[in-house]
Formats: sequence, C-alpha cells, structure tokens
Amino acid sequence: MVRLHVISDVHGSVDALARSADGADALICLGDLVLFLDYADPSQGVFGELFGGVAAQRFVDLRTEGRFDEAREFSAGLWDRLGGDRRDHLDEKVRAQYAAMFAVMPEPAYLTYGNVDVPGFWADYLRPGHHVLDGEAVDIDGLRFGFVGGGLRSAMRTPYELDDEVFAARLSALGEVDVLCSLIPPALPELTYDVVARRFERGSSALLDYIFEVEPRVALFGHVHQPLARRTRIGRTECVNVGHFRGSGRPFALQF
Repeated sequence: MVRLHVISDVHGSVDALARSADGADALICLGDLVLFLDYADPSQGVFGELFGGVAAQRFVDLRTEGRFDEAREFSAGLWDRLGGDRRDHLDEKVRAQYAAMFAVMPEPAYLTYGNVDVPGFWADYLRPGHHVLDGEAVDIDGLRFGFVGGGLRSAMRTPYELDDEVFAARLSALGEVDVLCSLIPPALPELTYDVVARRFERGSSALLDYIFEVEPRVALFGHVHQPLARRTRIGRTECVNVGHFRGSGRPFALQF
C-alpha cells in the first residue's frame, strides 16, 4: 500500500513544505508555489515586500471589490514610482521564493504548475527527485496519474493562464488515468465558489467533461481557498479540494 501526500496553494510556506511528505512515500504538488499577494496579511509576498503593507492592503481591497481596472491603475502608479525595470524586480523576488522552496521540497515529488507560477524558472531549482508534469501522465505504484497545470484566462491576469482550448488539449493528451491532478477544479458551482472572498473562481468545463467521459477514481485540485464544498462525487469520481496549504500547513493524504 502506498501513501501519497497532496498539497496545493503553497504560496511561500517554506517550513510547512519541508514537512509536507513526512510519513508518505511521495509528495504530489498541484502548484501555486509563489506568494505574490497575501490577502490575510498584505505585508507579505512580492507585492508587500516591494510596496509595503498599506499599499498592498489597498490593492487587496480593490481586487476584493472586483474593481480590477482601478487595481491595475493603482499598481501601475506604484511601479512607476519604484523605477527600474518591473520585470527585474518581479523576477528577483519570485526566484528568491523558488530557491527557498525547492531547497526543502521533499523527494520524490510530482509537481505541476499553478496559475501564479512562472514555469520558465522551475528548471533552475529542481532536484533529481522532482518530476514536473503538465499535460502528461505517470505511473505511481501501478496507478496512472494525469497532471494538467495552470489556470484559465481571468480578470486577475496571473502569470500562467491558458486559453480554454489549450487547457482542454493538454487534458485530452492524458488519455485515461486513475487519478486526475490539476490546480483548478471542474466547473461546478459548489467547487468554484469561495465563501470568504464571496466570488466564483474559474473552473474548467473541460475537466468536468473529462471526468464524465473517463471516470477516474479521484480528481484532485486546489485553487479555491475556502470552497463551498471541499468534495463531491461526479458519477464514479470522487472530486476533492486538497486544501489551502498556506492556510492549514497540512497535506491531504491519499492511500491506495
């Protein structure tokens, strides 16, 4: 019998990440390693480090109220005052987070990207036991695990958002799997509504179609930090939000 620990939405939680595979045979990470903006403590994360807690709180408030155009204008003004190349500032902060997290990432680990991740940076920090999969499947102890990373286009404009047809094509490339792993959930209201943020996150209709057609044993995802429902069944498939790892520090245990 194999025991896997599954995490999602790590968002810079280095200490908890180091312990995430304790007692498990392997770790599965569904992405969102980067902490760009901490809604609970805006002084943390890339935005807070660059512009301070007061400015970060204002940015959080605008986004929470759905005033995304105003949030972008506010952010643009902060960047103008900071000076220099915006990309250089961002890359330095994001790379520092990746260096810290991949240094403690357990091995073996099977990973895919989240919507706030920067896939092009990962290769610089991976260790031999880290296996990155996106639109790919792998056998783990006789079961087929399929991974599709990233998010869908949204008003948030996060770094790794895909067109719906691109996401669907990567999902289709998996073939039949026993366990389906993604950051974002299938497009069901109870799985995509965040009861604290009071808004729907984008779920995938392609994931929902795949589950109806293929009927994997389990579909694992994260992304929605405080969902209306953490799990539900779609036909034969158990759909599970594995939890907001930054908030809980606890992995979801999967045992076969």
